[in-house]
Amino acid sequence: MIRAPAVAGQFYPGTLRDLDKEVGRLTRDIAEKIPARGIVVPHAGYVYSGEVAGEVFSSVELPDRHVIFCPNHTGSGADAAVISRGAWRMPWGDVPIDESLADRLRASCPLLSEDRSAHAREHSLEVQLPFLRRFRDTFRFVPVALGHLSLPDCRTLGEAVASVIRDDPSPPLLIASSDMTHYESDANARKKDQKAISRILAMDPEGLYKTVRSERITMCGVIPATVVLYAAVSLGATEARLIKYSTSGDVSGDYGRVVGYAGLAIL
Repeated sequence: MIRAPAVAGQFYPGTLRDLDKEVGRLTRDIAEKIPARGIVVPHAGYVYSGEVAGEVFSSVELPDRHVIFCPNHTGSGADAAVISRGAWRMPWGDVPIDESLADRLRASCPLLSEDRSAHAREHSLEVQLPFLRRFRDTFRFVPVALGHLSLPDCRTLGEAVASVIRDDPSPPLLIASSDMTHYESDANARKKDQKAISRILAMDPEGLYKTVRSERITMCGVIPATVVLYAAVSLGATEARLIKYSTSGDVSGDYGRVVGYAGLAIL
């Protein structure tokens, strides 16, 4: 029941030595951490989005358990796919799934289906794990890949997650993996992304979902972000903070066709 790495050596360095060096470069030690209930972090290759992701993971308190929601880029498997057994192999070893938490989530929300195929080639969750290891030698997580969910389904799933972890003495961090606008000019990307970011800052999951649709914002992880925002609001979160924003143009120098990256914390 081991999920093999899909993008080691592509999106992030494939050897432990090089990976530790790169993650160390992209993160920093901050004394006062943000007590976040959830975060939104990008998932492109580290050369492009690693600074945004690294700043988010550096800035927030990281418990030893996490529920990570990612988009399903491949289209394989169920629209709400979880793996509840085994571990994910990474360059440093195997990261265990929190099987008890996964079972509780499945029991609470019938939308979730046990489906390994949705995760087999998906990169957007895998790239988050090295950042977690930077601040936690050991940790557990529940992987959830999300496809085409309606707004009511997002709310159902988010509130079900909240019901499961509400009374947990050591609640997991909820992580939404998402890039923002894809392949537009830097100016257009920043303008569109600000509209989506403003809905997260307003703690408005319905507004986020509808704005991304109506404005045709190619935010690939809008479903994970909407689910995490619904869960956080149900748990009593009242504030979100933009930690860092950039586009691929800031790295490549090509501002004609960029991808946007936003890192946020939900308190």
